[in-house]
Amino acid sequence: MTIPDGRLLRGARTRQMIVRHAVDMASLDGLNAMSIGRIATSLGMSKSGVQALFGSKEKLQLAAVETARKAFLDAVVRPTEGHAPGADRLRALIEQWVVYVTVPLFPGGCFRAANVAEFDSKPGPVRDALFRDQRDWQHLLATELRNAVDAGEIQDLDAELAAFQLDAVLCAANTALRLGDEDAVPKVRRVVAGLLKAP
Repeated sequence: MTIPDGRLLRGARTRQMIVRHAVDMASLDGLNAMSIGRIATSLGMSKSGVQALFGSKEKLQLAAVETARKAFLDAVVRPTEGHAPGADRLRALIEQWVVYVTVPLFPGGCFRAANVAEFDSKPGPVRDALFRDQRDWQHLLATELRNAVDAGEIQDLDAELAAFQLDAVLCAANTALRLGDEDAVPKVRRVVAGLLKAP
């Protein structure tokens, strides 16, 4: 039996701590404002130590996007897997999203909403990772909307368009919540209720 090298375990824990701090920082200030030097300073670490673990700002940004994506899946998507496909699961996804942004999981609310606009006109790996995350989320919403239509639970609609609209509403609600709008969540629920009208 091989005993894990303590240094490797410490390195993995340190890397995880740095990335989580980077996610929190980027949720507030954006991925562009995040730098290896700034992360190192805020954590009381050496810049060279952080640099050795990530190599570049872009690699740290990509690690932050992936960590935020996994946290989103754990907080919003996985808890709904036991719900029946269609309207029931869609409602559960929205309620989990509400918890995700109102608790919130990240200090700046929805990580993706805080960062997508910053990279929409900046081609590269970070933009690709953010937009892949957005595409997957909209695809999940569209799938459950189609399931609801196919099951006769809701009126016929264009699932891709409705998912796009719903994602736009959620992003707007995230911004409204950050600005202190207490009506943002009821507005989201009204939009969902409108989409999920019985046929």
